[in-house]
Amino acid sequence: MITSKDNEKLKLVRRLRERKHRRREGLLVADGEDLLEAGLSAGREPELVLSAAGSGLGGDEVAPELLGSISTLGSGTRVISVWRQLWSGPRGPVCVYLHGVGDPGNVGALIRTADALVDGAVVLGPGCADPFSPKAMRASMGSAFTQPLALGGIESTPRPRIAMLAHGGDEPAPGGEPVTLCLGAERDGLPEDVVAACEERWTIPLRAGGAESLNVAAAAAIALGRISSAAAE
Repeated sequence: MITSKDNEKLKLVRRLRERKHRRREGLLVADGEDLLEAGLSAGREPELVLSAAGSGLGGDEVAPELLGSISTLGSGTRVISVWRQLWSGPRGPVCVYLHGVGDPGNVGALIRTADALVDGAVVLGPGCADPFSPKAMRASMGSAFTQPLALGGIESTPRPRIAMLAHGGDEPAPGGEPVTLCLGAERDGLPEDVVAACEERWTIPLRAGGAESLNVAAAAAIALGRISSAAAE
């Protein structure tokens, strides 16, 4: 059983809490039993499993207080797993392009939404949060283990492209595949050069007197729902 905070496996997990080390080593950390089960269900093989002594969850047993000290979930954590990051290339039939989406919770939710509704890669452009950060992994609910992810600019994505705008676009309408749906940060939206690279512009109509805007993941769900329903017909 691991009882020293200086154990090399614990040091690895601490190191991987920083984005630069995750990128350099090509690894991610998943906290909790749900993400471990999601990875295994996806047919993935963990690089490392650390479990609380007596939990029966396999891997290397760790003194519970030590495991809690390296977990983002805090005390009570029963398992932490380390996995190889999975990257793809931009591809369709429905590609989702994110530009400047800096909130890891939104990135994770968008990955989960794409995984649930369409077949294609999520492409992370400039200024996006790390999809393998702890917050993004929790928000994706394990979809980061199966949803193809890619890095690239708008020029790397398939045409035609649809820009999601807060105002001034057309109402989302069913269309054919392939297509790239482009989404930006909630406050700033898509930059002009990305919008200019798109053939269509969509804006989701909101009811009068209601909220002034939608969360980016909610907007994506509505738009991708329209796209996927058209593809199913």
